[in-house]
Amino acid sequence: MSRPFASVRARATLAATLVVAVALVAAGTAVLLSLRSNLLGEAGTQAERSAREVATGLAFAKPYDDLPLDVDDRPVQVVDEEGRLVAASEDLERISGTGVDAVKPQPAATARDGGDDDDDGADDDDHGESLEPGEIGERTTVSDGSATIDGDTEDYRFAAVPVETEDRGRLTVYAGAPLSAEHGAVNTALTVMLIGFPVLLAVVAWVTWLVTRRALRPVEGIRREMAAITASEDLARRVPVPDTHDEVARLASTTNETLTALESSVERQRRFVADASHELRSPIASLRTQLEVAAAHPELLDLDGAVEDTVRLQRLAADLLLLARLDAGERPADARVDLAALAREAAEGRRGVRVRAEEDVTVAGSRGQLERVLANLLDNAQRHARSAVEVSVRRDEGPHGAGGGGQAAVAAVADDGEGVPAADRERIFERFVRLDAARSRDDGGAGLGLAIARDVALRHGGTLTVRDTPAGGALFELRLPGA
Repeated sequence: MSRPFASVRARATLAATLVVAVALVAAGTAVLLSLRSNLLGEAGTQAERSAREVATGLAFAKPYDDLPLDVDDRPVQVVDEEGRLVAASEDLERISGTGVDAVKPQPAATARDGGDDDDDGADDDDHGESLEPGEIGERTTVSDGSATIDGDTEDYRFAAVPVETEDRGRLTVYAGAPLSAEHGAVNTALTVMLIGFPVLLAVVAWVTWLVTRRALRPVEGIRREMAAITASEDLARRVPVPDTHDEVARLASTTNETLTALESSVERQRRFVADASHELRSPIASLRTQLEVAAAHPELLDLDGAVEDTVRLQRLAADLLLLARLDAGERPADARVDLAALAREAAEGRRGVRVRAEEDVTVAGSRGQLERVLANLLDNAQRHARSAVEVSVRRDEGPHGAGGGGQAAVAAVADDGEGVPAADRERIFERFVRLDAARSRDDGGAGLGLAIARDVALRHGGTLTVRDTPAGGALFELRLPGA
């Protein structure tokens, strides 16, 4: 079974939505925490302000009845050093979070009998801060709790402020500020986020889906065209290039360049196969004819012609196999080859060939392939020379030396023939190409020798060029990097 298809557009949309979702959750959490912290701080400030207002009245020796204990229906307690509640808001019914649970001022005896725990709480709240009579403490203790006033129960933030009085000793004022605003604001913000975030994520997903669809539309066009090219095997077709000057446009351009190179390669292969078939057909047909005649009339057998056709066929097959290996990307060996000695061996036994070579001219490569290059160049020179062929091997300063400017090895093969016209100096290196003059003098050549020589030179990092000699003949120059 095939794996389920997941489009790039779907993955991009999912990824963008997840990233935005994580960002929104993080930002929303930070906003809620910041909002809650600010509102709690504001409630603490309001509670401290109320407590200090009552403490100011106590510092000026106001009676308990004259203190602002019922402002804005906020809970207020005044506790003495013994933890006894001496004053409180009139409608206070229950309170927690201040350390003193009493809501009604109590007689002194009652407070002492049952208020041991309250004493400890009051003493802990003022932390033993040393104050002068009429002085209000600088330190404020903040705590959270709840209170019931006139039947309504709410959460409060309490502030405890100590005050030293002249006639009533150390007193502590507890005043609370409601947290309803904090709870309401946080709940409202949370509700907005719970409703707004999904809507925002839906918008992000929709926009991402549309944008990626528009961005990937050219890619889909490229895919469809490539599928059509594959189905039709028509390498002359090209994919559309969008006018966007972006990565997709560069992808389309690169794809077309690849198709162009592939078309050229396939065309060369077809031409090579056709030319090879044509070249092989002649010697095979000639050899078959001779054998058929020999079978019917043994006395008419042309043995020399049969051997000649067989040798020609063998050489052509060897050339075709070598070209196939070169086209397949076969890398040459990395052996050290003495080019001067190789030139002497290639010229040995050839009539009219003279060799002038410097000593120890070495290159790195395949000895067999370089030997084939020199042999092909000598065959070509002897085929077109009038009387003499000269081979020279030397070291030369050129672009193929070490570091791009060192010594290069140069092997030149010159003949005294008619030379190569300037217009044909590149054509002769194409496969199965033979000039008219060559055809009249060619004794069985297939037009592959020079093509093989140049291919081998290029794969060894060198060059093979042709120009005229001063005497008018052809000069083939092989230049290779020095070892």
